[in-house]
Amino acid sequence: MIGNARTLRKDSTAAEQNFWNYFRNRKIQNLKFRRQHQIIWATGVTGINYFIADFYCAKYKLVIEIDGSVHDEQREKDLWREEILKKQGYHILRFRNEELEDIEQIKDRIMEFIKNDHRKN
Repeated sequence: MIGNARTLRKDSTAAEQNFWNYFRNRKIQNLKFRRQHQIIWATGVTGINYFIADFYCAKYKLVIEIDGSVHDEQREKDLWREEILKKQGYHILRFRNEELEDIEQIKDRIMEFIKNDHRKN
C-alpha cells in the first residue's frame, strides 16, 4: 500500500509536479495538501481496499485528481471510484493535464470550492 504511493510520487507527471510545486507547504490559504494519499474505503476478509488520490486536503475532505489521456479509457472506473468516495463524504475535483498550464485557474476553482465550504457540520 505505502509502496504504491511512493512509486507514484517518484513517477509523477509534469502536470502533477506543477500542481505540487504550487500548492505544497501550505502556500495557498495555509491549506495542507498531501500527494498520492491513500484512502481506505473498505476492509474485509479479502484485505484492505484503497484508492490513491493524486492530491488530498483533509480539512475539506477534498480529493484532487489530475487526469491524463489514460482516463479517457477508464471513465467508468473513475465514476465508480467517485461514487464510493462521495458516499464516504469526500469531494472530488478533476482537472485535465492541459488545465494545469493555467495554474491560477486551478487555484480559482479550488478557492471557489472552499468558499462554498462543502464540509458537513
